[in-house]
Order: sequence, then C-alpha cells, then structure tokens
Amino acid sequence: MIQSLFKPFRSRPKTYTAVELRPSYRVPLGLLILAGILALVQPIVATVVGLLGLLLVVQTKTLRFCFTETAFDLYRGQTCIRSFPYANWSNWRIFWTPVPILFYFREVNSIHFLPIVFDPQTLQACLEERCPRLD
Repeated sequence: MIQSLFKPFRSRPKTYTAVELRPSYRVPLGLLILAGILALVQPIVATVVGLLGLLLVVQTKTLRFCFTETAFDLYRGQTCIRSFPYANWSNWRIFWTPVPILFYFREVNSIHFLPIVFDPQTLQACLEERCPRLD
C-alpha cells in the first residue's frame, strides 16, 4: 500500500483536435498583381511571376493542410499525400510577419519551404501549441 503512494505521477498526454487550415489567396493574387505591374516594364519577368502566381492559385485551390494530433498533413482532395510528424521537427519560422509569405520548417533530415497559401494566424497558433520553438 505504501508503495502505491509513492508511484510517480504520470500525466496524461495532451490531446489535440485536428485543425484544417483555411486557404488564403493573398500571396498568389499579390504575385498576379505584381506581374501585371511588371508587364509594363519587364514582360519576360512579368510572365515568370505571373506563371508562379497562377501555379500558386491552383495549389491553393487543390491542396489542404491539416494539423492532426501527431503530424502536419498535406492533402489533395481526400488523399493524404505527405505527413510531417512533429517528433521529427527541429525548427520552424514564418518569414516576414507583417505580410506572411513563406513558411519554413526543418525536420531531422530535410528542410521545407512553403508559400503561405493558407491562413497564417491559424498556422502560427497551431505551431506554437503543438510544436513550440526552442529559440
């Protein structure tokens, strides 16, 4: 009986509900507007920027990012095409916080850069909750 009193306290692991990030068209539309302006001065550069903007519009429409209990998942339709377990993450950062345009995260063996084609406030909140930065 005395031994049961001195058993170490085991806290239950925190459970999270899945959060799907809403799409955000700010970066793709910003690139398309920039391409329109550049078309007046540099048509070749404007074409490249415009094509990148169109690609990001398509990606924003077709891809979904979801924070699950154990991983950051990437979906196309109903199919999970990539999963990034939090246990493998070593660092993350959102670049240019006044107008977030790029999300960086590092796993043990790889580095990822994603344009912000999803809600940056929800992204930041989920990251701070599930994967706090050490620095």
